[in-house]
Amino acid sequence: MKKINYIIFGMMLVAAVGCKKDFLEKRPQGELSQEQLTSQEGVEVALTGAYGLLNGNLNGTWGNYASGPSQWLLGEVTSDNAHKGSDVGDQPNMNALERHAPTSTNDNLSVLWTRCFEGIQRCNSTLRILAALQSGSGKKFPEARAAEIQAEARFLRGHYYFFLARAFKNVPLITETTTEPAVDNTADIYPAIVEDFTYAVANLSAGATQGQLGRADKVAAQAYLGKVLLYQKKYAEALPLFTAVMAARPSIVGLNYKDNFDITKENGPETIFAVQHAVGTDGSSGENGNVGDMLNYPYGGTSKTTCCGFFQPSIDLANAFRVTPAGLPMIDGTYRNNPYKSDFGLTPAQKATYQLERSLTVDPRMDYTMGRRGVPFRDWGVMGGDSWIREVSSGGPFVTYKNTIEFSQFTVGNAPGTDNVNGLNVNLIRLADVYLMAAECQVELGNLAEALRLVNLVRERAASIPASTDKAVVIDDDGNTAPAATYRVNQYPSFPTQAYARDAVRFERRLELAMEGHRFYDLVRWGILKQTIESYSAFESQFLPNYRGITIGEEDNYFPIPQEQLDRSNGVLKQNPGY
Repeated sequence: MKKINYIIFGMMLVAAVGCKKDFLEKRPQGELSQEQLTSQEGVEVALTGAYGLLNGNLNGTWGNYASGPSQWLLGEVTSDNAHKGSDVGDQPNMNALERHAPTSTNDNLSVLWTRCFEGIQRCNSTLRILAALQSGSGKKFPEARAAEIQAEARFLRGHYYFFLARAFKNVPLITETTTEPAVDNTADIYPAIVEDFTYAVANLSAGATQGQLGRADKVAAQAYLGKVLLYQKKYAEALPLFTAVMAARPSIVGLNYKDNFDITKENGPETIFAVQHAVGTDGSSGENGNVGDMLNYPYGGTSKTTCCGFFQPSIDLANAFRVTPAGLPMIDGTYRNNPYKSDFGLTPAQKATYQLERSLTVDPRMDYTMGRRGVPFRDWGVMGGDSWIREVSSGGPFVTYKNTIEFSQFTVGNAPGTDNVNGLNVNLIRLADVYLMAAECQVELGNLAEALRLVNLVRERAASIPASTDKAVVIDDDGNTAPAATYRVNQYPSFPTQAYARDAVRFERRLELAMEGHRFYDLVRWGILKQTIESYSAFESQFLPNYRGITIGEEDNYFPIPQEQLDRSNGVLKQNPGY
Protein backbone atom coordinates (compact mmCIF):
# COMPACT_ATOMS: atom_id res chain seq x y z
CA MET A 1 0.00 0.00 0.00
CA LYS A 2 1.24 3.47 -0.77
CA LYS A 3 1.54 6.26 1.76
CA ILE A 4 -0.84 9.14 1.25
CA ASN A 5 0.97 12.12 -0.24
CA TYR A 6 -1.42 14.56 1.33
CA ILE A 7 0.81 17.33 2.51
CA ILE A 8 2.03 18.63 -0.82
CA PHE A 9 -1.49 18.59 -2.21
CA GLY A 10 -2.56 20.48 0.87
CA MET A 11 -0.05 23.17 0.02
CA MET A 12 -1.36 23.30 -3.55
CA LEU A 13 -4.80 23.92 -2.09
CA VAL A 14 -3.84 27.23 -0.49
CA ALA A 15 -6.46 29.28 -2.28
CA ALA A 16 -8.96 26.51 -2.59
CA VAL A 17 -9.53 25.99 1.12
CA GLY A 18 -8.54 29.38 2.45
CA CYS A 19 -5.30 28.70 4.31
CA LYS A 20 -4.54 32.42 4.54
CA LYS A 21 -7.27 33.17 7.05
CA ASP A 22 -8.27 32.20 10.53
CA PHE A 23 -11.83 31.49 11.56
CA LEU A 24 -12.67 35.14 12.24
CA GLU A 25 -11.48 36.65 8.96
CA LYS A 26 -13.31 37.12 5.69
CA ARG A 27 -12.60 35.09 2.56
CA PRO A 28 -9.54 36.57 0.79
CA GLN A 29 -9.83 37.76 -2.79
CA GLY A 30 -8.82 35.12 -5.32
CA GLU A 31 -10.03 32.14 -3.27
CA LEU A 32 -11.90 29.54 -5.24
CA SER A 33 -15.58 29.39 -4.35
CA GLN A 34 -17.43 26.35 -3.06
CA GLU A 35 -19.25 26.17 -6.39
CA GLN A 36 -15.96 25.89 -8.29
CA LEU A 37 -14.89 22.99 -6.09
CA THR A 38 -18.19 21.10 -6.11
CA SER A 39 -17.03 17.97 -7.89
CA GLN A 40 -15.61 14.64 -6.84
CA GLU A 41 -12.10 15.87 -7.59
CA GLY A 42 -12.73 19.10 -5.67
CA VAL A 43 -13.93 17.21 -2.60
CA GLU A 44 -10.93 14.88 -2.63
CA VAL A 45 -8.52 17.78 -2.98
CA ALA A 46 -10.25 19.65 -0.15
CA LEU A 47 -9.96 16.56 2.06
CA THR A 48 -6.29 16.22 1.17
CA GLY A 49 -5.82 19.82 2.23
CA ALA A 50 -7.42 19.03 5.58
CA TYR A 51 -4.78 16.37 6.14
CA GLY A 52 -2.16 18.93 5.15
CA LEU A 53 -2.29 20.83 8.44
CA LEU A 54 -1.36 17.80 10.51
CA ASN A 55 2.30 18.85 10.46
CA GLY A 56 1.27 22.25 11.87
CA ASN A 57 2.60 24.23 8.92
CA LEU A 58 0.93 26.83 6.72
CA ASN A 59 3.95 27.98 4.75
CA GLY A 60 7.70 28.18 5.11
CA THR A 61 9.48 26.04 7.67
CA TRP A 62 10.43 28.32 10.56
CA GLY A 63 8.06 29.21 13.38
CA ASN A 64 5.80 26.15 13.60
CA TYR A 65 7.22 24.87 16.87
CA ALA A 66 4.12 25.02 19.07
CA SER A 67 1.86 23.52 16.40
CA GLY A 68 4.12 20.60 15.51
CA PRO A 69 2.46 17.21 16.07
CA SER A 70 5.16 16.16 18.54
CA GLN A 71 3.91 18.91 20.91
CA TRP A 72 7.45 19.13 22.28
CA LEU A 73 7.04 22.70 23.47
CA LEU A 74 3.59 22.72 25.09
CA GLY A 75 3.50 19.03 25.99
CA GLU A 76 7.05 18.42 27.24
CA VAL A 77 8.99 21.64 27.96
CA THR A 78 6.14 22.71 30.26
CA SER A 79 6.52 19.45 32.19
CA ASP A 80 9.26 17.82 34.24
CA ASN A 81 10.65 16.00 31.21
CA ALA A 82 12.44 18.66 29.19
CA HIS A 83 14.06 22.06 28.98
CA LYS A 84 13.72 24.51 26.14
CA GLY A 85 17.44 24.19 25.52
CA SER A 86 19.45 26.45 23.18
CA ASP A 87 20.63 29.43 25.25
CA VAL A 88 18.79 31.45 27.83
CA GLY A 89 18.34 34.47 25.53
CA ASP A 90 16.95 32.54 22.57
CA GLN A 91 13.15 32.42 22.11
CA PRO A 92 12.25 34.15 25.41
CA ASN A 93 8.56 33.37 24.94
CA MET A 94 9.47 29.71 25.21
CA ASN A 95 11.23 30.47 28.50
CA ALA A 96 7.96 31.96 29.76
CA LEU A 97 6.10 28.76 28.87
CA GLU A 98 8.69 26.63 30.62
CA ARG A 99 8.37 28.70 33.77
CA HIS A 100 4.55 28.64 33.53
CA ALA A 101 4.38 32.40 33.14
CA PRO A 102 3.02 32.98 29.61
CA THR A 103 0.98 36.01 28.60
CA SER A 104 -1.78 36.16 26.03
CA THR A 105 0.64 37.70 23.53
CA ASN A 106 2.97 34.70 23.53
CA ASP A 107 3.50 33.96 19.85
CA ASN A 108 3.71 30.20 20.38
CA LEU A 109 0.12 30.10 21.61
CA SER A 110 -1.07 32.05 18.61
CA VAL A 111 0.72 29.57 16.33
CA LEU A 112 -1.09 26.57 17.81
CA TRP A 113 -4.45 28.36 17.71
CA THR A 114 -4.23 29.57 14.12
CA ARG A 115 -2.84 26.34 12.68
CA CYS A 116 -5.48 24.18 14.35
CA PHE A 117 -8.29 26.49 13.28
CA GLU A 118 -6.92 26.44 9.75
CA GLY A 119 -7.17 22.66 9.87
CA ILE A 120 -10.74 22.94 11.19
CA GLN A 121 -11.58 25.40 8.40
CA ARG A 122 -10.36 22.89 5.83
CA CYS A 123 -12.37 20.07 7.39
CA ASN A 124 -15.49 22.23 7.41
CA SER A 125 -14.90 23.24 3.80
CA THR A 126 -14.63 19.58 2.82
CA LEU A 127 -17.91 18.76 4.54
CA ARG A 128 -19.72 21.71 2.95
CA ILE A 129 -18.48 20.92 -0.53
CA LEU A 130 -19.37 17.25 -0.13
CA ALA A 131 -22.88 18.10 1.03
CA ALA A 132 -23.38 20.44 -1.93
CA LEU A 133 -22.15 17.80 -4.36
CA GLN A 134 -24.32 15.03 -2.94
CA SER A 135 -27.44 17.20 -2.94
CA GLY A 136 -26.87 18.59 -6.45
CA SER A 137 -27.55 17.29 -9.92
CA GLY A 138 -23.97 16.45 -10.91
CA LYS A 139 -21.99 13.25 -10.56
CA LYS A 140 -22.12 12.14 -6.93
CA PHE A 141 -19.95 9.88 -4.81
CA PRO A 142 -21.27 6.40 -4.04
CA GLU A 143 -22.93 6.47 -0.64
CA ALA A 144 -20.16 4.45 1.01
CA ARG A 145 -17.38 6.77 -0.16
CA ALA A 146 -19.39 9.86 0.79
CA ALA A 147 -19.77 8.53 4.34
CA GLU A 148 -16.08 7.66 4.41
CA ILE A 149 -15.08 11.18 3.36
CA GLN A 150 -17.28 12.64 6.07
CA ALA A 151 -15.66 10.28 8.56
CA GLU A 152 -12.14 11.28 7.52
CA ALA A 153 -12.97 14.98 7.70
CA ARG A 154 -14.65 14.62 11.08
CA PHE A 155 -11.76 12.53 12.42
CA LEU A 156 -9.36 15.31 11.43
CA ARG A 157 -11.62 18.00 12.86
CA GLY A 158 -11.79 16.03 16.11
CA HIS A 159 -7.99 15.91 16.19
CA TYR A 160 -7.57 19.65 15.67
CA TYR A 161 -10.21 20.45 18.28
CA PHE A 162 -8.65 18.02 20.75
CA PHE A 163 -5.28 19.76 20.41
CA LEU A 164 -7.03 23.07 21.13
CA ALA A 165 -9.26 21.85 23.95
CA ARG A 166 -6.52 20.30 26.03
CA ALA A 167 -4.29 23.38 25.58
CA PHE A 168 -6.86 26.19 25.97
CA LYS A 169 -10.02 24.48 27.32
CA ASN A 170 -12.33 27.35 26.34
CA VAL A 171 -12.48 27.11 22.56
CA PRO A 172 -15.23 28.23 20.16
CA LEU A 173 -16.98 25.45 18.27
CA ILE A 174 -17.04 26.18 14.52
CA THR A 175 -18.66 23.55 12.29
CA GLU A 176 -19.61 23.37 8.64
CA THR A 177 -23.01 24.89 9.49
CA THR A 178 -21.73 27.83 11.55
CA THR A 179 -22.66 31.22 10.08
CA GLU A 180 -21.77 33.63 12.90
CA PRO A 181 -18.59 35.68 12.38
CA ALA A 182 -17.47 34.91 15.95
CA VAL A 183 -18.65 32.27 18.41
CA ASP A 184 -18.69 32.18 22.21
CA ASN A 185 -15.95 30.00 23.69
CA THR A 186 -17.36 29.18 27.13
CA ALA A 187 -19.28 26.00 26.23
CA ASP A 188 -17.68 22.57 26.62
CA ILE A 189 -16.62 21.33 23.17
CA TYR A 190 -15.69 17.79 24.24
CA PRO A 191 -19.16 16.42 23.35
CA ALA A 192 -18.67 17.67 19.78
CA ILE A 193 -15.22 16.06 19.62
CA VAL A 194 -16.72 12.79 20.82
CA GLU A 195 -19.44 13.03 18.16
CA ASP A 196 -16.87 13.50 15.41
CA PHE A 197 -14.76 10.52 16.47
CA THR A 198 -17.86 8.38 17.07
CA TYR A 199 -18.96 9.05 13.49
CA ALA A 200 -15.48 8.16 12.29
CA VAL A 201 -15.53 4.85 14.17
CA ALA A 202 -18.88 3.94 12.61
CA ASN A 203 -17.94 4.85 9.04
CA LEU A 204 -14.27 3.99 8.55
CA SER A 205 -12.97 0.54 7.70
CA ALA A 206 -10.28 -1.31 9.64
CA GLY A 207 -7.89 -1.40 6.68
CA ALA A 208 -5.98 1.49 5.16
CA THR A 209 -8.56 3.95 3.84
CA GLN A 210 -8.41 4.14 0.04
CA GLY A 211 -5.41 1.82 0.25
CA GLN A 212 -3.21 4.68 1.48
CA LEU A 213 -1.14 4.64 4.64
CA GLY A 214 -1.52 7.81 6.65
CA ARG A 215 -5.27 8.20 6.25
CA ALA A 216 -7.56 7.85 9.23
CA ASP A 217 -9.05 4.38 9.63
CA LYS A 218 -11.37 2.65 12.07
CA VAL A 219 -8.60 1.53 14.43
CA ALA A 220 -7.18 5.05 14.64
CA ALA A 221 -10.67 6.44 15.27
CA GLN A 222 -11.28 3.91 18.05
CA ALA A 223 -7.99 4.81 19.72
CA TYR A 224 -8.58 8.55 19.42
CA LEU A 225 -12.15 8.33 20.67
CA GLY A 226 -10.94 6.28 23.61
CA LYS A 227 -8.29 8.89 24.37
CA VAL A 228 -10.83 11.72 24.33
CA LEU A 229 -13.12 9.75 26.66
CA LEU A 230 -10.16 9.03 28.95
CA TYR A 231 -9.46 12.76 29.20
CA GLN A 232 -13.04 13.09 30.47
CA LYS A 233 -12.47 10.27 32.98
CA LYS A 234 -15.05 8.09 31.22
CA TYR A 235 -13.04 4.96 31.84
CA ALA A 236 -15.80 2.40 31.30
CA GLU A 237 -16.61 3.91 27.89
CA ALA A 238 -12.98 4.24 26.81
CA LEU A 239 -11.82 0.75 27.77
CA PRO A 240 -13.73 -1.28 25.12
CA LEU A 241 -12.29 0.98 22.42
CA PHE A 242 -8.73 0.42 23.63
CA THR A 243 -9.43 -3.30 23.89
CA ALA A 244 -10.59 -3.37 20.26
CA VAL A 245 -7.44 -1.56 19.13
CA MET A 246 -5.17 -3.98 20.98
CA ALA A 247 -7.06 -6.93 19.48
CA ALA A 248 -6.53 -5.52 15.98
CA ARG A 249 -2.73 -5.40 16.35
CA PRO A 250 0.00 -7.90 17.24
CA SER A 251 1.10 -8.18 20.85
CA ILE A 252 3.31 -5.28 21.93
CA VAL A 253 5.87 -7.80 23.20
CA GLY A 254 6.96 -8.80 19.71
CA LEU A 255 7.32 -5.28 18.34
CA ASN A 256 10.62 -3.42 18.26
CA TYR A 257 10.58 -0.29 20.43
CA LYS A 258 13.26 1.36 18.30
CA ASP A 259 11.19 1.10 15.11
CA ASN A 260 8.99 3.94 16.38
CA PHE A 261 11.89 6.35 15.86
CA ASP A 262 13.42 4.86 12.72
CA ILE A 263 12.73 6.65 9.43
CA THR A 264 13.12 3.35 7.55
CA LYS A 265 10.47 1.56 9.67
CA GLU A 266 7.56 4.01 9.51
CA ASN A 267 3.88 2.98 9.58
CA GLY A 268 4.66 -0.33 11.21
CA PRO A 269 2.26 -2.38 13.34
CA GLU A 270 2.75 -0.18 16.42
CA THR A 271 1.63 2.95 14.58
CA ILE A 272 -2.03 3.69 15.24
CA PHE A 273 -2.08 7.16 13.68
CA ALA A 274 0.96 9.07 12.51
CA VAL A 275 1.55 12.38 10.79
CA GLN A 276 3.23 11.62 7.48
CA HIS A 277 6.26 13.77 6.73
CA ALA A 278 8.00 14.08 3.38
CA VAL A 279 11.18 15.81 2.22
CA GLY A 280 13.37 15.95 -0.84
CA THR A 281 11.17 14.34 -3.48
CA ASP A 282 7.93 16.24 -2.88
CA GLY A 283 9.01 19.59 -4.34
CA SER A 284 8.16 21.53 -1.18
CA SER A 285 11.66 22.52 0.03
CA GLY A 286 10.98 20.90 3.37
CA GLU A 287 7.56 22.43 4.07
CA ASN A 288 5.99 18.97 4.19
CA GLY A 289 8.63 17.67 6.56
CA ASN A 290 8.83 17.58 10.33
CA VAL A 291 9.13 21.36 10.61
CA GLY A 292 7.81 21.43 14.16
CA ASP A 293 10.96 19.71 15.43
CA MET A 294 13.47 21.52 13.24
CA LEU A 295 15.13 23.27 16.21
CA ASN A 296 15.55 20.03 18.12
CA TYR A 297 18.94 18.73 17.10
CA PRO A 298 22.25 18.59 18.98
CA TYR A 299 24.24 21.75 18.47
CA GLY A 300 27.57 21.88 16.66
CA GLY A 301 30.90 20.72 18.00
CA THR A 302 31.47 17.06 17.31
CA SER A 303 27.82 16.35 16.52
CA LYS A 304 26.60 16.06 12.94
CA THR A 305 24.53 19.26 12.92
CA THR A 306 25.05 22.95 13.62
CA CYS A 307 21.55 23.98 14.71
CA CYS A 308 19.80 24.52 17.03
CA GLY A 309 20.19 22.83 20.39
CA PHE A 310 16.57 23.04 21.62
CA PHE A 311 14.52 20.45 23.54
CA GLN A 312 16.90 18.95 26.06
CA PRO A 313 15.84 16.16 28.44
CA SER A 314 15.85 17.22 32.09
CA ILE A 315 18.16 15.81 34.74
CA ASP A 316 15.00 14.67 36.51
CA LEU A 317 13.91 12.63 33.50
CA ALA A 318 17.34 11.03 33.16
CA ASN A 319 17.17 9.85 36.76
CA ALA A 320 13.61 8.59 36.36
CA PHE A 321 15.09 5.82 34.19
CA ARG A 322 17.16 4.50 37.12
CA VAL A 323 15.86 1.23 38.51
CA THR A 324 16.00 -0.67 41.79
CA PRO A 325 18.17 -3.80 42.13
CA ALA A 326 14.97 -5.71 41.30
CA GLY A 327 14.75 -3.89 37.98
CA LEU A 328 11.68 -1.82 38.87
CA PRO A 329 11.14 1.94 38.59
CA MET A 330 11.65 4.06 41.68
CA ILE A 331 8.07 5.26 41.73
CA ASP A 332 8.46 6.55 45.29
CA GLY A 333 10.74 9.35 44.06
CA THR A 334 13.98 7.91 45.44
CA TYR A 335 15.50 8.15 41.96
CA ARG A 336 16.42 11.69 42.99
CA ASN A 337 18.74 10.42 45.73
CA ASN A 338 22.40 10.69 44.71
CA PRO A 339 21.34 11.76 41.19
CA TYR A 340 23.16 10.88 38.00
CA LYS A 341 24.29 14.04 36.15
CA SER A 342 26.66 12.70 33.46
CA ASP A 343 29.62 15.13 33.44
CA PHE A 344 27.53 18.11 34.51
CA GLY A 345 29.16 20.30 37.18
CA LEU A 346 32.68 18.91 36.77
CA THR A 347 35.66 21.18 36.33
CA PRO A 348 37.25 21.44 32.88
CA ALA A 349 40.08 19.21 34.07
CA GLN A 350 37.63 16.61 35.39
CA LYS A 351 35.64 16.71 32.16
CA ALA A 352 38.81 16.12 30.18
CA THR A 353 39.32 12.80 31.95
CA TYR A 354 35.66 11.87 32.34
CA GLN A 355 34.83 8.17 32.16
CA LEU A 356 31.32 6.90 31.45
CA GLU A 357 29.61 5.59 34.56
CA ARG A 358 28.90 2.11 33.19
CA SER A 359 27.83 0.84 36.61
CA LEU A 360 24.64 2.88 36.31
CA THR A 361 21.61 0.56 36.38
CA VAL A 362 18.88 1.91 34.15
CA ASP A 363 15.94 1.08 31.95
CA PRO A 364 17.31 0.73 28.37
CA ARG A 365 14.67 3.14 27.10
CA MET A 366 16.83 5.88 28.62
CA ASP A 367 19.42 5.66 25.84
CA TYR A 368 16.76 5.70 23.12
CA THR A 369 15.15 8.79 24.66
CA MET A 370 18.23 10.96 25.25
CA GLY A 371 21.85 11.29 24.29
CA ARG A 372 24.39 11.37 27.10
CA ARG A 373 28.14 11.73 27.12
CA GLY A 374 30.11 8.61 26.32
CA VAL A 375 27.17 6.64 24.88
CA PRO A 376 26.78 5.97 21.14
CA PHE A 377 24.08 8.21 19.61
CA ARG A 378 22.44 6.48 16.66
CA ASP A 379 25.20 6.12 14.03
CA TRP A 380 26.56 9.61 14.71
CA GLY A 381 29.30 8.34 16.99
CA VAL A 382 29.78 8.68 20.73
CA MET A 383 27.91 11.64 22.23
CA GLY A 384 30.55 14.21 23.05
CA GLY A 385 29.01 15.99 26.02
CA ASP A 386 29.33 19.79 26.12
CA SER A 387 30.49 19.97 22.51
CA TRP A 388 27.02 18.81 21.42
CA ILE A 389 25.16 21.31 23.60
CA ARG A 390 24.55 24.99 23.02
CA GLU A 391 24.44 26.19 26.64
CA VAL A 392 24.92 23.52 29.30
CA SER A 393 24.26 25.94 32.17
CA SER A 394 20.65 26.46 31.09
CA GLY A 395 19.80 23.22 29.28
CA GLY A 396 21.77 20.59 31.15
CA PRO A 397 23.97 17.74 29.89
CA PHE A 398 21.54 15.70 27.76
CA VAL A 399 20.24 15.95 24.18
CA THR A 400 17.04 14.78 22.56
CA TYR A 401 16.96 11.55 20.56
CA LYS A 402 13.55 10.41 19.34
CA ASN A 403 13.02 13.17 16.75
CA THR A 404 16.44 12.69 15.10
CA ILE A 405 17.43 10.27 12.34
CA GLU A 406 20.48 8.21 11.46
CA PHE A 407 23.34 10.18 9.92
CA SER A 408 23.41 7.62 7.09
CA GLN A 409 19.85 8.77 6.24
CA PHE A 410 20.65 12.49 6.08
CA THR A 411 20.88 12.58 2.29
CA VAL A 412 17.45 11.07 1.68
CA GLY A 413 15.79 11.82 5.02
CA ASN A 414 16.46 15.56 5.29
CA ALA A 415 15.15 18.46 3.24
CA PRO A 416 17.50 19.75 0.51
CA GLY A 417 19.95 22.27 1.90
CA THR A 418 19.23 21.65 5.59
CA ASP A 419 19.99 18.95 8.13
CA ASN A 420 17.26 20.11 10.48
CA VAL A 421 14.02 19.34 8.64
CA ASN A 422 13.66 15.61 8.34
CA GLY A 423 11.00 13.30 7.00
CA LEU A 424 10.51 11.26 10.17
CA ASN A 425 6.83 10.65 10.86
CA VAL A 426 5.39 11.58 14.26
CA ASN A 427 3.17 9.04 15.98
CA LEU A 428 0.16 10.80 17.49
CA ILE A 429 -0.96 7.50 18.99
CA ARG A 430 1.06 4.29 19.08
CA LEU A 431 0.21 0.88 20.46
CA ALA A 432 2.16 1.18 23.72
CA ASP A 433 0.22 4.37 24.44
CA VAL A 434 -3.02 2.41 23.97
CA TYR A 435 -1.85 -0.38 26.32
CA LEU A 436 -1.08 2.16 29.01
CA MET A 437 -4.33 4.07 28.52
CA ALA A 438 -6.17 0.75 28.83
CA ALA A 439 -4.17 -0.03 31.97
CA GLU A 440 -5.16 3.34 33.39
CA CYS A 441 -8.82 2.55 32.77
CA GLN A 442 -8.43 -0.82 34.46
CA VAL A 443 -6.87 0.80 37.53
CA GLU A 444 -9.66 3.35 37.85
CA LEU A 445 -12.27 0.62 37.40
CA GLY A 446 -10.63 -1.49 40.10
CA ASN A 447 -9.28 -4.25 37.83
CA LEU A 448 -5.74 -4.26 39.17
CA ALA A 449 -4.77 -7.70 37.85
CA GLU A 450 -5.53 -6.69 34.27
CA ALA A 451 -3.76 -3.36 34.72
CA LEU A 452 -0.73 -5.30 35.98
CA ARG A 453 -0.79 -7.58 32.94
CA LEU A 454 -0.88 -4.67 30.49
CA VAL A 455 1.90 -2.72 32.19
CA ASN A 456 4.06 -5.82 32.38
CA LEU A 457 3.60 -6.47 28.65
CA VAL A 458 4.96 -2.99 27.93
CA ARG A 459 7.85 -3.67 30.30
CA GLU A 460 8.50 -7.08 28.77
CA ARG A 461 8.92 -5.39 25.41
CA ALA A 462 11.25 -2.78 26.95
CA ALA A 463 13.40 -5.56 28.40
CA SER A 464 13.92 -6.96 24.90
CA ILE A 465 15.57 -3.81 23.52
CA PRO A 466 18.98 -4.96 22.21
CA ALA A 467 20.80 -2.22 24.06
CA SER A 468 24.01 -4.20 24.38
CA THR A 469 24.60 -4.05 20.62
CA ASP A 470 24.25 -0.46 19.46
CA LYS A 471 24.86 1.02 22.93
CA ALA A 472 28.20 -0.73 23.45
CA VAL A 473 31.35 1.21 24.33
CA VAL A 474 35.04 0.40 24.06
CA ILE A 475 36.40 -0.56 27.48
CA ASP A 476 40.10 -1.27 26.88
CA ASP A 477 43.03 -0.72 24.55
CA ASP A 478 42.31 -3.99 22.77
CA GLY A 479 39.00 -2.65 21.49
CA ASN A 480 36.81 -4.88 23.61
CA THR A 481 33.32 -3.54 24.20
CA ALA A 482 30.65 -3.72 26.87
CA PRO A 483 27.19 -2.22 27.36
CA ALA A 484 27.16 1.49 28.23
CA ALA A 485 25.21 0.73 31.42
CA THR A 486 23.64 -2.12 33.31
CA TYR A 487 20.31 -2.33 31.53
CA ARG A 488 17.57 -3.92 33.57
CA VAL A 489 13.77 -4.06 33.19
CA ASN A 490 11.76 -6.54 35.21
CA GLN A 491 8.05 -7.00 35.70
CA TYR A 492 5.99 -5.88 38.65
CA PRO A 493 5.15 -8.91 40.82
CA SER A 494 1.85 -7.36 41.91
CA PHE A 495 -0.17 -4.18 42.28
CA PRO A 496 -1.02 -4.41 46.00
CA THR A 497 -3.30 -1.34 46.08
CA GLN A 498 -5.12 0.90 43.68
CA ALA A 499 -2.93 3.86 44.68
CA TYR A 500 0.24 1.86 43.98
CA ALA A 501 -1.15 0.67 40.62
CA ARG A 502 -2.08 4.22 39.67
CA ASP A 503 1.44 5.46 40.42
CA ALA A 504 2.98 2.55 38.51
CA VAL A 505 0.88 3.16 35.38
CA ARG A 506 1.62 6.87 35.45
CA PHE A 507 5.34 6.28 35.90
CA GLU A 508 5.34 3.76 33.05
CA ARG A 509 3.72 6.31 30.75
CA ARG A 510 6.55 8.70 31.58
CA LEU A 511 9.24 6.12 30.79
CA GLU A 512 7.65 4.75 27.63
CA LEU A 513 6.39 7.99 26.10
CA ALA A 514 8.94 10.54 27.35
CA MET A 515 9.63 13.39 24.91
CA GLU A 516 6.62 12.43 22.74
CA GLY A 517 4.34 15.30 23.73
CA HIS A 518 2.11 13.69 26.36
CA ARG A 519 3.56 14.58 29.75
CA PHE A 520 2.14 18.05 30.53
CA TYR A 521 -1.33 17.07 29.38
CA ASP A 522 -1.15 13.88 31.46
CA LEU A 523 -0.19 15.82 34.58
CA VAL A 524 -3.12 18.19 34.05
CA ARG A 525 -5.75 15.50 33.55
CA TRP A 526 -4.42 13.56 36.55
CA GLY A 527 -4.75 16.69 38.68
CA ILE A 528 -1.11 16.59 39.82
CA LEU A 529 0.48 19.40 37.82
CA LYS A 530 1.10 21.66 40.82
CA GLN A 531 2.73 19.11 43.08
CA THR A 532 4.78 17.60 40.26
CA ILE A 533 6.18 20.81 38.80
CA GLU A 534 6.89 22.52 42.12
CA SER A 535 8.73 19.42 43.36
CA TYR A 536 10.59 19.20 40.06
CA SER A 537 11.54 22.88 40.26
CA ALA A 538 13.08 22.34 43.69
CA PHE A 539 15.09 19.36 42.43
CA GLU A 540 16.19 20.62 39.02
CA SER A 541 17.18 24.08 40.25
CA GLN A 542 19.93 22.51 42.38
CA PHE A 543 21.78 22.17 39.09
CA LEU A 544 20.11 24.68 36.76
CA PRO A 545 19.18 27.85 38.68
CA ASN A 546 16.91 29.12 35.89
CA TYR A 547 14.25 26.68 37.08
CA ARG A 548 14.19 27.81 40.70
CA GLY A 549 10.96 29.04 42.21
CA ILE A 550 8.42 27.84 39.65
CA THR A 551 4.96 27.97 41.20
CA ILE A 552 1.74 26.60 39.76
CA GLY A 553 -1.72 28.09 40.08
CA GLU A 554 -5.07 26.75 38.93
CA GLU A 555 -4.79 28.85 35.76
CA ASP A 556 -1.64 26.97 34.73
CA ASN A 557 -3.63 23.89 33.76
CA TYR A 558 -4.41 25.75 30.52
CA PHE A 559 -2.78 28.43 28.43
CA PRO A 560 -4.18 31.92 27.82
CA ILE A 561 -6.36 32.55 24.77
CA PRO A 562 -4.22 34.48 22.23
CA GLN A 563 -4.81 38.20 22.61
CA GLU A 564 -5.14 38.79 18.88
CA GLN A 565 -8.11 36.41 18.81
CA LEU A 566 -9.78 38.19 21.73
CA ASP A 567 -9.31 41.52 19.97
CA ARG A 568 -10.71 40.28 16.66
CA SER A 569 -13.79 38.80 18.31
CA ASN A 570 -14.93 42.20 19.63
CA GLY A 571 -15.64 40.79 23.05
CA VAL A 572 -17.24 37.51 22.01
CA LEU A 573 -14.30 35.36 23.12
CA LYS A 574 -13.54 35.30 26.84
CA GLN A 575 -10.07 34.94 28.34
CA ASN A 576 -9.31 31.93 30.50
CA PRO A 577 -9.52 32.63 34.26
CA GLY A 578 -6.32 33.86 35.84
CA TYR A 579 -4.89 35.58 32.76
